[in-house]
Amino acid sequence: MAPTFVLATQNTHKLGEIRAILAETGWLLLGQDDVVPGLAVEETGTTFAENAALKAEAVMHATGLPTLADDSGLVVEVLDGAPGVHSARYAAQGNHRANLDLLLRNLRVRTGGDFTDVKARFVCVVALAEPGKAVQYFEGSCEGRIIATPAGTGGFGYDPVFVPSGENRTLAELGDSRKNELSHRGKAFREVVRALFGRT
Repeated sequence: MAPTFVLATQNTHKLGEIRAILAETGWLLLGQDDVVPGLAVEETGTTFAENAALKAEAVMHATGLPTLADDSGLVVEVLDGAPGVHSARYAAQGNHRANLDLLLRNLRVRTGGDFTDVKARFVCVVALAEPGKAVQYFEGSCEGRIIATPAGTGGFGYDPVFVPSGENRTLAELGDSRKNELSHRGKAFREVVRALFGRT
């Protein structure tokens, strides 16, 4: 029988992305809202790992099932690591467009509008919480740069302004398959697969 995991997120874009990354495992992947609808977990941690663990443990305790949760964010050098753990709620409105607009405004102020070398990286930490076991962590990152004008319609969040190293297109311009190969989330969840594959 295939192992069952709950994916602790209420973000439908993220849920779809994780399911695509893990599709070939044969695991039964339940969405958080499938098993504990309406459960909201406040992300009060100061690191990606702390926030991932908060979500994974809360959903695991509510369901009794092994739970995978990730916390991800964009770390921009010239902004001293911002938006970082606050990436999803960087702007007061907390939606993707407002977050992206605030990032670009802050970068224009900090760089004087010169986006020629705005280094950034996406970071993802996945926490696996299982009944009676210590939380396990898996990490992935994607190095790249920020461009001044959003490009592409795929992905979500900061994808339209992030160009991965070695690429000339944003994550939003890459197809899902290529994005998942390069992305921080894809790398972190492939670490999960390497650690857990073969479980029954």
